[in-house]
Amino acid sequence: MAGLIGKKIGMTQVFDDEGRAFAVTVIKAGPNHVTQIKTLERDGYQAVQLGFAETTEKHVTKPVLGHLAAAGVKPLRRLEEFRGEPAEELEPGKALSPADVLAPGDRVDVVGVSKGKGFQGVIKRHGHHGFDASHGTKTHHRRPGSMGQAADPAKTFKNRKLPGQTGNHRTTIRNLEVLKVDADQQLVFLKGSVPGARNALLRISKRGE
Repeated sequence: MAGLIGKKIGMTQVFDDEGRAFAVTVIKAGPNHVTQIKTLERDGYQAVQLGFAETTEKHVTKPVLGHLAAAGVKPLRRLEEFRGEPAEELEPGKALSPADVLAPGDRVDVVGVSKGKGFQGVIKRHGHHGFDASHGTKTHHRRPGSMGQAADPAKTFKNRKLPGQTGNHRTTIRNLEVLKVDADQQLVFLKGSVPGARNALLRISKRGE
């Protein structure tokens, strides 16, 4: 098992022994509760299901409540599966700390939901240059321009870079380095940024396993 669920706390900076500063994201990644062990014999594949972020019963469906009760854990907001052969000491109900899974120097992939920025034009959404701010341009400075179609085929093709919803989609940042793991506070310090706003829930997968 090589993964955790965490909550983004925010960003700060840390200094190494040579005085160099590194931007880091602080993630609270514990406790993670083992809610199910999946086996080849019963499920056809090996995986560990983890749960994170305690909540109240009214925010969890009844089937999930029964599933968590069978594992002996309280209602949890997020469940995630991490494929791979589970360690022998893992069993439903066991609580995991970040130090049980990650160590400084490890590389991880982080999956989250990016910040939503609402309906945006092509300049902000796709990085278009825009029109020149010279005589004759009038009010077309930030418009997308010609769609490229005339009487034939008389339509706009799909997947054009046009205005629309920006952000608020599942995003993966790969190969981030773990700089520090605080076992007491159950914090993970990752070098660089990760998707989502503060308090967003994240899936952290250890690379190479």
